[in-house]
Order: sequence, then structure tokens, then C-alpha cells
Amino acid sequence: MKTLRRLLYGEVIRAVAFVVLGFMSLFFFFDFVEEVQSVGRHAATGYTLLHALTYVVLMIPNHLYELMPIAVLIGTIFVMARLAQSSEYTILRTSGLDPWRALKALLALGMAFVVLTFAIGDYASPIADREAQLLKARYTGRITIGQTGAWLKEKQPYGTFAVNVGELAGDGSLRSVRIFEFDNHGLLASVTQCKSASIQDDNAWLLNGVSRTEFFIRDGTNAQIERLALPSLRWPNSISTEMVSAALLKPERMNTVDLFQYIQHLHTNQQTAQRYEIEFWKKVFYPLSCLVMVVLALPFAYLHFRSGGIATYVFGGVMAGISFFLLNNVFGYIGDLQNWQPWLAAAIPGIIYSVLSLTAFAWLVLRR
Repeated sequence: MKTLRRLLYGEVIRAVAFVVLGFMSLFFFFDFVEEVQSVGRHAATGYTLLHALTYVVLMIPNHLYELMPIAVLIGTIFVMARLAQSSEYTILRTSGLDPWRALKALLALGMAFVVLTFAIGDYASPIADREAQLLKARYTGRITIGQTGAWLKEKQPYGTFAVNVGELAGDGSLRSVRIFEFDNHGLLASVTQCKSASIQDDNAWLLNGVSRTEFFIRDGTNAQIERLALPSLRWPNSISTEMVSAALLKPERMNTVDLFQYIQHLHTNQQTAQRYEIEFWKKVFYPLSCLVMVVLALPFAYLHFRSGGIATYVFGGVMAGISFFLLNNVFGYIGDLQNWQPWLAAAIPGIIYSVLSLTAFAWLVLRR
């Protein structure tokens, strides 16, 4: 079995690597062509061809994470179909490779792809994507959403804060920041505006160019307004850089731990977290889809191929991979709109393809 596993693993890994290289080359070409146009539009700000190339390279981990299950499916189908066409798999079967041993061997290889996919999606992709967005913002404009920016909420023992961040600058600082403070009775206590802010490592923001308006109510009847202009102000809070990035950028660009902490922050401040919970569970279940893909590819080793028929099955594998990618996105949106359980909305595509793969395995391998 050690020799058989070495043969299967070597063939599948080479095929998956070839598929990944092909997809990455295609995406690299399209992304680079699009960035070349950005070089012309933002040449006045110093955005050069080297910056465009760096941006495209930094986007590779994100594409790799999204395409890993598809690449695993296509590569494994190609190997299984080619071994069946050349009768090599028949020889392996006569050497003692029964269906259950083959399934066990492929599942072990699938676990290696699961770990690799998780590492890319949880470590390499978020870091590279953040650097890419900051690089783009440094030369082509600031990162923002709509005309009102991003809204966050911070609950503290003596009151509640509603924070509005207009833009995320290329150097990582926050621009056009407004902080509305409410006391424990729901009354507006102060409004703080600043030109820029930086997030410190000691759970505080350093506000620069501060304009602060404080509202006082004395004896329940007399109201007083006090205006202050300060060069800087330190504001203690628990809103981290990752939380601001999640509000301004897409939640799938965060790693699992940061996304979980942001969800807890939303729950603590009594804010809806449905969208972020779905993304959290998608990041949990998505790497496991590599296991589903290798099981879905195994029945192809038990089919009988005519000369040249392998291309049809590889094309079917491509369509199956694309359909899984589409379902994974569609059910995320449906679950958010219909208020489904987050884990269920994230797990449905994997469940559907698990049932299909196990049905195909039972029908083509065990019964026939």
C-alpha cells in the first residue's frame, strides 16, 4: 500500500499543481491587464508598472484559496480517468487496492489539501490582500464605502459610542472620523470629530485635529454646550484595525480568529452579525470541501473509457467545480436574506456535493 499511495499521491499532486498553475496564469494575466489600465489613469500620483505588478502578485493567494477545491477536483478526476483509460487502475485493483482502501488513501491526501487551503485562506490571503488594498489606496485613492463610510458601535460601562469612519488611507490611518457618545440614559453626551486617527497597540485611538462638542444637563433643566479644539486626543476603546477593515472591506478578507472576535464585538454591542457569522462558517467549511472533491473524483477510476473520452469527463469536472463555487456564494446570500442558521447556510453546498459524491461512490464502485 505504501507504493500504491506514493504512486497515487505523486500523480494527483502533480496534476493539481498543473491545474493551479494554469488557473493562476490566467488570473494573473487578466488582473495585470486591468492594472495596466490603472497605471495610465493614476500615473500622476506615482502608480507605476512595478506597483501594478506587486498588486497583482499580492492578489494570488486570494485566487489560490478560492480555486483550491476546484483544482483538487479537476486534478484528481484527470488522474483517476487517465489511470482507468490506460488500465493502470485495473492493475492496482488486482494488486490489492479495493475501493475502501482507495477511498481511505484519497481522504488522507484530501486532508493535506484541507490543511493547505486553510493555511492559505487564514494566513497568507488576509495578509496579502490587506497589503494589496493599502498599496492601491496609497496611489489611486482611499478605501471607503458609499458616501457615509463605515459605522461601528462601542459599548462601555459609562456609555455607548457610535463611530463613523469615512476612509481608510493608504498608510493605514483613518480619515474623517466622527464619534457620537451617548450616556446610559440614551442622551447625546458629546460629538467628536477629527481629521485623522491612528489605532494604537494599547487598545486606544490617537485622534489628530480634534473638534469636540460636549453637552451637559444640570439639575435636569439647565443645558450647557461646550466646544473644544484639541491638537490630539487619546480615546480608549476595543475597536481594532481588523474590525475597521471588516467594516470597510469584505468580511471574507479577515482570518477566522479576527472574524470571530468581530462577531463577538457585534453581539456585545447588540448589533446584527448574520452576514459575518455566515462568512465565519464558510471559512470553516470551505477547506473541508477538498475532501468532498477527492471522493467525487474516485468513481471516475471505475468507468470504462474509449479513446479520447477522458476530455469529456475532465470538462464535467470543471463544470462541477464551477457549480460548487457558484452554490457556495448563492447560498451565502440566500441564508443572509432568509435569516437561516449561519452554519447551515455555509454547509449546504458541501452537504449537497457530499451526498452526490457518496451516491456516485456507492452506485459506480460498490454496486457495479
